[in-house]
Amino acid sequence: MEPSRVALLLNLATTLPLVGLIWLVQIVAYPLFAKVGPAEFAAYHEAHSRLITFVVGPLMVGELIAAFALWTDASAPRWLAACAGVLALSTWVFTMFVSVPKHALLSAGFDAEAHAALVNTNWLRTVAWTLRGALVLAWASAAARVG
Repeated sequence: MEPSRVALLLNLATTLPLVGLIWLVQIVAYPLFAKVGPAEFAAYHEAHSRLITFVVGPLMVGELIAAFALWTDASAPRWLAACAGVLALSTWVFTMFVSVPKHALLSAGFDAEAHAALVNTNWLRTVAWTLRGALVLAWASAAARVG
């Protein structure tokens, strides 16, 4: 398989699941935090954080590898590789420096202000992954027309 196909498949296989996952988290999982009772919230939040890491962690690491593969692929347009790379890195930055601190606040128990901030700031990741998904799909569409 030529390098451009490998890079394309890696990007499709990691980014598109993350797009679906972030929308599920944004629309369903995070808003439902407010429905968990105060006595159960800390345990629920700990389980959510631990379990979702098994899904999100490997995909995010894979996406960074995929972004690097795209960057090193001479057949990929430079603008696309740069934009996709910046978006992949931005999701890590938003996760580490915005979402993780909000989750740390919630780990002690439900806090309405921290919850609202988590839901509102998670739109940064939702938009970044959605844009990255659109770029990867546009690249796949162009590759399908060519090859």
